[in-house]
Amino acid sequence: MSSRTLPLIGVSLVMGLGAAWMADSWLSARLNATPDDHLRSVVVATVEIPFGQMVEAQQVTTVRMPMDTIPDDALDSSDKAVGKIATFDILRGDVMRGARLSEHLGGSTLASLIATDKRAISVRVDDVVGVGGFLLPGNRVDVLATKTTNAGSNSAVSRTILENLRVLAVDQTAGTDKTQPVVVRAVTLEMTTAEAETLVTAQTEGKLQLTLRNPLNSEKKIVTAAPVAPAPMVVAAAPVQKRVVQRGDGGGALTIIRGIQTSVVKVR
Repeated sequence: MSSRTLPLIGVSLVMGLGAAWMADSWLSARLNATPDDHLRSVVVATVEIPFGQMVEAQQVTTVRMPMDTIPDDALDSSDKAVGKIATFDILRGDVMRGARLSEHLGGSTLASLIATDKRAISVRVDDVVGVGGFLLPGNRVDVLATKTTNAGSNSAVSRTILENLRVLAVDQTAGTDKTQPVVVRAVTLEMTTAEAETLVTAQTEGKLQLTLRNPLNSEKKIVTAAPVAPAPMVVAAAPVQKRVVQRGDGGGALTIIRGIQTSVVKVR
């Protein structure tokens, strides 16, 4: 064996052991790698979920998304979404959020759609009040009240009494799958207790009209006008009647003044 063979064999062994160590380190790092801290599991809809419908297990799935693109109230488990009621239309691929879901605690689905501080009240409508049948659950409306000013006259005054009310249902339907106008008999609105009292009072005093709002317009601009004080009534004083007696040698004369008229009567 040549004197150069042993050093070459030693170098080869060292290089082989080094390569094996590096491969083992790389494989161990891949097997023990932790998930990326910038990703998080979220629940998304696999199909469109209409307003008022209960979420089912086959309608949602879990995916991983960057944390800076996930809403704060996003759900991270499918179990947290299944069995709840959609309070808004949810499109395919939308992140399932707590603000768009409501707990179903039994009873009708409509009861689950009402906010905890709100109430639902139904208003009888026709094709005019119901905006020609174009009202659908989830729409926003204003309420216009018309009241006759004087009994027996045709004069009336109209004003907006409530704004930005959410339509919960039309007739007995809480879904938004219809797109054609349908004349309904009743519309169920969501409002506070004070707004419900205002609506019932206005309904007994006159007629109601619903006006459809753009969903992007959420401002309220109702301004209550200050009552106009009635003009003071001026009562004309009754004319004062004065009597003036004039006496002379031949008798007397009585002057009677009535308002601006004067008459003289001779008195013996």
